[in-house]
Amino acid sequence: MNRRWNTSWMFACHTAIFLGCVISPTLAQTPPDEWQLRAYLYGYWATLSGSATFPTGTSANITVDPNQLLHSLNFAIMGAFEAQRGPWGVFTDLMYLDASGSKSATRALSIGGVAIPSDVTANASLDLKSTVWTLAGSDRVVTTPGATFDVLLGTRYLDLKQHLTWNFSADAGPLVGPNRQGSADSNLDNWDAIIGVKGRLMFGDQHAWFLPYYADVGTGGSQLTWQAIAGLGYTFHWGEVLGAWRYLDYHFSKESARLSMNGPAIGIAFHW
Repeated sequence: MNRRWNTSWMFACHTAIFLGCVISPTLAQTPPDEWQLRAYLYGYWATLSGSATFPTGTSANITVDPNQLLHSLNFAIMGAFEAQRGPWGVFTDLMYLDASGSKSATRALSIGGVAIPSDVTANASLDLKSTVWTLAGSDRVVTTPGATFDVLLGTRYLDLKQHLTWNFSADAGPLVGPNRQGSADSNLDNWDAIIGVKGRLMFGDQHAWFLPYYADVGTGGSQLTWQAIAGLGYTFHWGEVLGAWRYLDYHFSKESARLSMNGPAIGIAFHW
């Protein structure tokens, strides 16, 4: 059974180093032997798309739109922290998200790639719980009044739990008799090593404006994962604000499953 969803989603505060790696102030303004500490709050309004195969053989294709966020988001925890001394830095980013979506009396699904008969409808729901955690170290190899450039090495953890339920109004394809209703679970526990670059270009009066950039690639539990971020920010005496566009993609070797997140983000940083 293939299911395509058009519900809502907000991938709040995704990890993979989102603001934690892209909005560090230049070290040229701070003595190299002093610690810089930063705390981050941000939101990520992403479109989530992907596929998963359940142990029963049930597969689900998922497309989740952020437009109906309040109808699908149950709970979210987000936050990041960074410490830097001289050229060396370390950061961590944690996100937990609980979201769900459902369809009643719908025909917007297929079985084995074939649309269900015109006289059949279905009730279906999908629950997702996700934890994403990033931990990495960085080395600042370029520091000038107008630019910084870091290389980074670390790990990204993804825990994704999906619970799918269905109930057909009549027999459809192989779903006959008791099989017209049921449920299935798909759990993914994934660690990847990542390597990448990050930095910023500063401009304007006192270099208050900046263009952050970030890119990484990794593998391990997944066949391939990569992400890219670019945005625009402004620095105040107490911290920073910025907007960015972020894309994160996973390719899993198991059942050729995929997961991607794509959308804008807005964040605020406090540093001391």
